Amino acid sequence: MASIISVTGLSKTYESGFRALDGVDLAIRQGEIFALLGPNGAGKTTLISIVCGLVKASAGSVTVDGHDIVRDYRAARALIGLVPQELTSDMFETVWATVSLSRGLFGKPKAPAHIERVLRDLSLWDKRHEKIMALSGGMKRRVLIAKALAHEPRILFLDEPTAGVDVSLRRDMWAMVRRLRDSGVTIILTTHYIEEAEEMADRIGVINGGKIILVDDTQQLMSKLGSRQLSIHLSTPLPEIPSVLADASLTLSDGGHTLVYSFDTQREHTGVAELLRSLEREGIEFRDLHSSQSSLEDIFVDLVAPARETAQ
Repeated sequence: MASIISVTGLSKTYESGFRALDGVDLAIRQGEIFALLGPNGAGKTTLISIVCGLVKASAGSVTVDGHDIVRDYRAARALIGLVPQELTSDMFETVWATVSLSRGLFGKPKAPAHIERVLRDLSLWDKRHEKIMALSGGMKRRVLIAKALAHEPRILFLDEPTAGVDVSLRRDMWAMVRRLRDSGVTIILTTHYIEEAEEMADRIGVINGGKIILVDDTQQLMSKLGSRQLSIHLSTPLPEIPSVLADASLTLSDGGHTLVYSFDTQREHTGVAELLRSLEREGIEFRDLHSSQSSLEDIFVDLVAPARETAQ
């Protein structure tokens, strides 16, 4: 699949000496939902700000559908819609005026039908005559998305779009994101809700310390880096793990009633059969087995933890 955004050797060092980005290479495919994950201060917002032309890079280059973000700024920026974390609209303007103005800022002709469609998709149509200051936090967040979509961009950046938004609004937003992706819009999002990235994203990139440390398809990432846990519910609780099983990746939980065995799904031999035979030899009876897959959050924590420990 063709790349609509290409980032090459991108670095950013601020006047304070802080190096926010360090040689980032990244390609975003046309029509995908790409989730960018990383801890606070990892470089997510700096990367987005440079791609959107809001911050100047110290080194490297960015092209958007073949347009260099510096040399051909207007053409590149016209393709992008940005939903920032904070609302910057005039609080005394109406929803309709605010969204319509955003379209005009990109030199687009008036298109009331398009503005109406955007507002209806975001459940803002009934609020179109209300002033921004009268809206709830969730509705203000929707206005940010409406502004970003007003000029019909081919790329949409969502920087923490559902932070502080209630569950029902989050569901509506993600339904809209799916519709946009289905229409060909490329979506790049940052989120603290890792379960959203796991559910929504086609691919996931992890950034830490200003460097991209991993990019992969969501399901392949789960398969390659995920582990499984086998919970063995015992008939009689154990005070401790028997010495003969000390070498196995076992932990005791639930007051000694459950043995938890962790194993790599990619290994040729998971060791489950050997473990169950060992339990039988030791006379340890169990009444139930339950297997579970590690979550994307588990994987994310494992990926960024080594870098944090090194920094400390």
